[in-house]
Amino acid sequence: MSYLRFEKAVMTNLEESLRRELLRTNQSGAYSCSTLADCNTRKYHGLLVVPVPELDDENHVLLSSLDVTVIQHGAEFNLGLHKYQGNNYSPKGHKYIREFDCDKVPTTLYRVGGVLLRKEVVFQHHEDRILLRYTLVDAHSATTLRFRPFLAFRSVRQFTHENSTASREYHLIDNGIKTCMYCGYPDLYMQFSKKNEFVFQPDWYRGVEYPKEQERGYASNEDLYVPGYFEMPIKKGETIVFAASTSSIRTSGLKKLFDYEVEKRSPRDNFFHCLVNAAHQFYNEKGNERYFLSGYPWFKSRARDTFVSLPGLTLAIDEQDKFELVMKTAEKALREFMEDKPLTVNIYEMEQPDVLLWAVWAIQQYRKAAGAEKFIAMYGKLLQDIIRYIIEGKHPNLRLDDNGLLYSNGRDRAVTWMNSTANGRPVVPRTGYIVEFNALWYNALKFCAAIAAEAGKEGAVKSLEERAELCKTSFVDTFLNEYGYLLDYVDGNMMDWSVRPNMIFAVAFDYSPLNQDQKKSVLDVCTRELLTPKGLRSLSPKSGGYNPMYVGAQTQRDYAYHQGTAWPWLGGFYMEACLKLYKRTRLRFIERQMVGYEDEMNYHALGTISELFDGNPPFHGRGGMSFAMNVAEILRTLKLLEKYTYQK
Repeated sequence: MSYLRFEKAVMTNLEESLRRELLRTNQSGAYSCSTLADCNTRKYHGLLVVPVPELDDENHVLLSSLDVTVIQHGAEFNLGLHKYQGNNYSPKGHKYIREFDCDKVPTTLYRVGGVLLRKEVVFQHHEDRILLRYTLVDAHSATTLRFRPFLAFRSVRQFTHENSTASREYHLIDNGIKTCMYCGYPDLYMQFSKKNEFVFQPDWYRGVEYPKEQERGYASNEDLYVPGYFEMPIKKGETIVFAASTSSIRTSGLKKLFDYEVEKRSPRDNFFHCLVNAAHQFYNEKGNERYFLSGYPWFKSRARDTFVSLPGLTLAIDEQDKFELVMKTAEKALREFMEDKPLTVNIYEMEQPDVLLWAVWAIQQYRKAAGAEKFIAMYGKLLQDIIRYIIEGKHPNLRLDDNGLLYSNGRDRAVTWMNSTANGRPVVPRTGYIVEFNALWYNALKFCAAIAAEAGKEGAVKSLEERAELCKTSFVDTFLNEYGYLLDYVDGNMMDWSVRPNMIFAVAFDYSPLNQDQKKSVLDVCTRELLTPKGLRSLSPKSGGYNPMYVGAQTQRDYAYHQGTAWPWLGGFYMEACLKLYKRTRLRFIERQMVGYEDEMNYHALGTISELFDGNPPFHGRGGMSFAMNVAEILRTLKLLEKYTYQK
């Protein structure tokens, strides 16, 4: 039985099927996404969603959906599903779904009387082309298929409505048509592997509604343009491949292309393989540059997320070459930033003060996988330059004080991963000596000292060790309180006593300024007050302002974003801290924690992990449907589990 498989009872129950989403990407910025029942519930959903750099930096929905109608003896059975205003669903094609599975490619089986029709979907690698294969598995009489495309031609952040500007013009091409609704957009090519008849029957379908946008307090309805429909007969056992793309293709090769793309897919037959598949979806090629997107559907490539995610998305799945490719692009951005030059690569938020520190941590993980010699050749100079840049005080918002700690101003602008804002100001204004910044700094100094010692550079070792010792003493004096946990940040007389998860890094990193008893005390507090089955809460229920439910309008969600919601990537560092402190005695405990993440494989977005979760039961997944840091840290935890399991 397939790992990701759903029977008719689930697929025909809209409360179940519409909350489960399915994502496919081409690893070059384009994606296809909808719910299991093929009913779009977000404005970000679409069958073909592509970047249009000539217009802006956003993705754009070209083809929203494709309705398929089975025709026998003049009777029509539409397999499509749309939600319209007034809580109306039409044409309710979900009732014909017999089963769905996603072992290698998403496959839906429909039954209409004696007709059994199978639909499979793949997104062609590195091409803006979605492929759908329809196979008539069984039929007892002549059968015709009718395909009706719903077009949007809009940004994922906007809606389209009926208008007189939209072009109705189309051109017949090889087994299909090409059309473009608005100037500046690329042509949309819709082609079949089989000769067909296109019937021009232009119309607007009005009042299509997206319930996910309603939940988030946004506008939620639009009109979609249908230029007409394609129609063709199909015989029992026959397959037809449909392609939607921004470029033309030779239709005689569509069936072979579909087979080729299927062969390239890795199966999603267990927890690990699902996460590997999800990791590959974040990978993004643009010309000679390689990135990791921070998530789907609305995220770009962000600097901090890149470095936190990089080890888990590459090294943890034995893809060292991919680490090097992404790091090559990221290093270019790092050097341009440190040299105060305009960035020429599309990585955002490079100016955030902890980005350089996370880059050092990522490089540190690379050394464990690649060995000392290759590490020095690849990143030795970069490591030196980052440390020197920080020590010399060149960063615009990262100051090294005489006490050995790093200071950053976050009063008016969010400078940490807790970056939600309301009315232009940080919801959590973390400022001054920030706990994870200085845990990262101590770890970086000790790591660099160890590298210098291996190279026999005694002067550098002495200098770095002195700085590390000063940082260690000040770290404990500044952050450790009498209750056994770490203050979140300290700025002069301002001390944040909130119990937050950022202290876990001081326990999880290879080099910690805390002794064993202090580490255990911090870990115990995290376990008692922050641990959930979906990661660590961003704030303890015992702390003021606890708000664990990420629901409601934008402002309401902004105030809840880091005030009690649970984050799986923080859980990854928590589990690493457990294993470092307690070794094999905590293996079973960590394995039980992983069950909470495996449950997500078939609950929200199939085979991946949502951006964040409510901090209270039932810990519902929220935000983006797939988040790189979460997937990365769970993969890295699985690698650590393997290491400790077989450790003698």
